[in-house]
Parts: sequence; C-alpha cells; structure tokens
Amino acid sequence: MPRQRTVRSDDDHRLDKPPAARHTSAMTAATRSDLVADILVVGGGMGGLATAIALARGGFSVLLADEQAPATTTDPGFDGRVSAIAHASCQLLRAIGAYEALAPYGQPILDIRVTDGRPGEKPSPLFLHFDHQAIGDEPFGMILENRHIRLGLMAVIAGIPSIRVLAPVRVVGTERGTAGAIAHLADGRKIRARLIVACDGRASPLREEAGIRKVAWDYSQDGIVTTVEHELPHQGVACEHFLPSGPFAILPMTGNRCSLVWTERRELTPALMAMARDAFDVEMRRRLGDGLGAARSVGPRFAYPLAFHMATRFVDRRLALVGDAAHGLHPIAGQGLNLGLRDTAALAEVLADGARLGLDPGDDTLLDRYERWRRVDSVVMGSVMDGLNRLFSNDAMPLRLARDLGLAAVERLPGLKKFFMHHARGTVGKLPRLLEGKPL
Repeated sequence: MPRQRTVRSDDDHRLDKPPAARHTSAMTAATRSDLVADILVVGGGMGGLATAIALARGGFSVLLADEQAPATTTDPGFDGRVSAIAHASCQLLRAIGAYEALAPYGQPILDIRVTDGRPGEKPSPLFLHFDHQAIGDEPFGMILENRHIRLGLMAVIAGIPSIRVLAPVRVVGTERGTAGAIAHLADGRKIRARLIVACDGRASPLREEAGIRKVAWDYSQDGIVTTVEHELPHQGVACEHFLPSGPFAILPMTGNRCSLVWTERRELTPALMAMARDAFDVEMRRRLGDGLGAARSVGPRFAYPLAFHMATRFVDRRLALVGDAAHGLHPIAGQGLNLGLRDTAALAEVLADGARLGLDPGDDTLLDRYERWRRVDSVVMGSVMDGLNRLFSNDAMPLRLARDLGLAAVERLPGLKKFFMHHARGTVGKLPRLLEGKPL
C-alpha cells in the first residue's frame, strides 16, 4: 500500500473535503480565468524544460511556470557554465525530439583522462584514460553551453501545442489533495493540475512547502568557471585533473576552446575573481599545464558555491521532485544534470505507463514507483561523487599514493575499466526507455 502523505494548505486541507464541505470563495472556486493542465512543471531551467517536453511526448498537457523571463536565462551573462551530456542523456534528447536542435552547438567527448597532481607541477605518471572506441563508435557524450541547451529546448517547446509556458510568474503556494492540485500565482491567477513537478532548483520552495527535509552539507569550496582559448586542438578529450584544492576540470568546447571548472577553497575565491586577467591567467596556466599550448581566458568569470544535498523523499501528495529539487551533487565528473535527466526519463515513463492503465498522473502508486526507481541511483551517485571529492581534495602523501595507485589499477584492469566507461556514458543499471533512445 502506498504510504499516506501530508497535504499542506492554507485553508484546512479543503481539497480533501467532500464537495459540500469545501469553501466556495473566489480563492478556491474554479473560474473561467483558471489555467488548467494535466501537469504543472515549476521551474524553467534545463531540467524543467526537458521534463516538460518529455511529459508532453507522453501525451500530457503541460503548463511550465518559471520566475524568470526566457530572455534573462538565455543571456550570455546569466550562466557561464557548460554541461557534459552523457551518451544516455543524448539518447533521451533524441527520443523527445530535441537532439537536432542542440547537436550543432555540442562538442563530442571522445576521450576522458583522469590525473592527479599539484599546481605548477607535471601530473602524476599514474593516470586513467578512457577511449570511446574501446566500447563502440559513439562518443561518451557531448559538451554544451548551458545557454545553448536552454535556447534549443525552448525552440522545441515552441513547436509543441500541448505545452504552455508562463514566464515570468511566481508560484506563491499550492494546495494538493485527493481531488487535484491548485497552484496560486503571485498575480492572483490559479493553475489547476493533476500533478505538480518541482524543477525549481536546489532551494526548491515547493520542497520546503511540502515539509520534505534534506540531508545537506557545504564543501567550503567554490567552482570558478571561465572559457579558455588555446593554441593546440583538444581532440575532444575531457580532463579531470585533481589538485589539493579540488578537481580542475578541462571540458572541450567547439573550436580551440575549453571550459574550466576550477574548484578552489572558498577563502581564496574573492582574490582570484578580483585578479586582472593577466594575473588570473598565470594562475590558470599553472593548473592547466602546457598540453594545449598557449592559453588565455576569454569572457567573464563566474563563481558558484559547491554543496551537497539529498531530499529525504522525492514525492509528496500530487508532487514529484526532479533534478536539483531532489538532489545536488559536487560537479566532479559532471553528473548533476545527467542525474536530473534520469529523473525526467523515469517520471515520464511511470506516468505514461500509468495513463495507459487509466490512472491519474498524480496517483500515489505511480509516485511511489518513481521514488523507488530513482532513490537508490541518486543516493549511490551522490555518495560516490562526495567520496571522490573528499579523497582527491587532499594533499596528504598516503592518500595521494593510494589514489594514484587506484587510478593505475583501473587503467590496467580491462573489465573494471570498461565498467567505468559505461558508467561515464550513463548506460549502467536499469534504464528508462527514453535513455535508451526509445519512445514512451
């Protein structure tokens, strides 16, 4: 039996009352001005956009509500990050009809190299190298600027009649009961839906409103992000270079460019962000090395605080958490967005299968199935990423020796190495159909 969930409402849980007992004030009564859809997706980031498309492909009408205007979230100064889209996530994009809009802006990831070292020194001679051709012809995935992901997904949504986008709007509260869900907007309008999907980020007001607790801690690290132009071609190789302050990721972009995700101790971040470009580039090159020839930073720098959180539940009555609303990882190995897209694929499959049986998309049994499917994978991935960051963000000699020997051991064990390569492609475990490139 699915467990009973609490409902949070400002009016005595009136959605659970029989019709005769419900209030019929202007606040609760349905009116012609109410917006109606099968599913309300709250949050128009990359995960929210992909989730709206996947649910629409599953046959649902979708309202997508976001606090920020699309022109804001696609501005080059809004988000300087890139995302590593794993092969399985690329399959999802193909299955929902979004891949063609994104692929022209993507750089395929052909190889992955993991090294250990210190700033200004040569990397350790013990390393791990993944060649995509060892497990097939398809790349490990592709690197895309977050801005281009948003633009591409928005273009796809514009061609789907069953999705309506509301932005900028703010959801100020919800009522969720056996009869359905109501979301109240700051402008006084109401949205009526059978299910609310929270894609509203790490702070997730919907998660907080539902009383869902989270396990969380701060790493006292920041991720400094910038784009670098370099002299030599990168050959599609993504590098994770572990330094005492944390991982230094070198992610290949189109042309002779790469995106750096430089993990640094938080107390050092302000000085690095304030440096003149020439001084910053000196510090950057000490970590980047000379493998790409002459290099210089271009464009703005961004700094993002790094932290971990995991919701204790991924669902509540007529509510499902997806992506950062459910979990937030250290960016090591670039698994955050991919983990969220696994949520998207699982939720879309569960709800589409339920619809074929005539079930309401907010049915407790469907939401329980979604949570069971996603919880183990999320906890395991979060624990592994947390452990790797703690293991490698350390300059103690015994630990340095142990991790270097570990990298070398995996490099020399073909079976184990192939397992990790499949993991990097996102093709380990029971996959939802969308992650296999199959329709819902």
